[in-house]
Amino acid sequence: MKKTLLWSILMLLCIHIESIAQECGGIIIKQDSGFEMTNFDAKGKETGKIIYKIVNVSQEGSATVFSVDMEALNAKGKSELKNTYQMKCDGNVTTVDAKSLISQEQLKSFKDMEMKFTYDNIEYPTKYVVGDKLKDASVKGTGQSGPMAITFDMLIRNRSVVGQENITIPSGTFDAYKIKSEMAFEMKMGFPVKMEMESISYRAPGVLWDLKTETYRKGKLMGHSELTKIF
Repeated sequence: MKKTLLWSILMLLCIHIESIAQECGGIIIKQDSGFEMTNFDAKGKETGKIIYKIVNVSQEGSATVFSVDMEALNAKGKSELKNTYQMKCDGNVTTVDAKSLISQEQLKSFKDMEMKFTYDNIEYPTKYVVGDKLKDASVKGTGQSGPMAITFDMLIRNRSVVGQENITIPSGTFDAYKIKSEMAFEMKMGFPVKMEMESISYRAPGVLWDLKTETYRKGKLMGHSELTKIF
């Protein structure tokens, strides 16, 4: 159960309603627009899709705040997981609220464990510079199940912009920045369950979501996802 929870969190791995678009740091944020990511295994076989849809766009002072509904579909198109991410753009940085990295369905796994969480949000600059170091992000929790102490740690660390290159994917050709990061998961409930991975993602100024993400474990490609549609 714990491994399934960690995998589902990873595969997801960072308000005044109105229909007009809002621009923030070169990014157009419009209600009911969105992105389709297609997932592939290490051999390039399609394993499913994730659909993201922007909802509830509004202004909070000088910042644009909005929610993003997510639905993960398997290779047969069956819905497997839904979640909503809370996000904010202040013109310089787009922030993903780390609280929304764990869905309500996933939180049910911690039922009756009296879990208390602390969070460090995921931040993406609206402008990238090769060599920049990006802020770490985390979700950390502690709890109790009877006499047994429980800890949960999800860390996204050592994030850095390591290069710039043109990439072509189904949604177009982009001048993209290459970002490397490490992801570490550990849950202790009597005994530890650990998982460590590396991620390479490609992002472009003016595009809210990842263009492409590759996931590695011990240097071996586990799978990748591509932005296949912008709507």
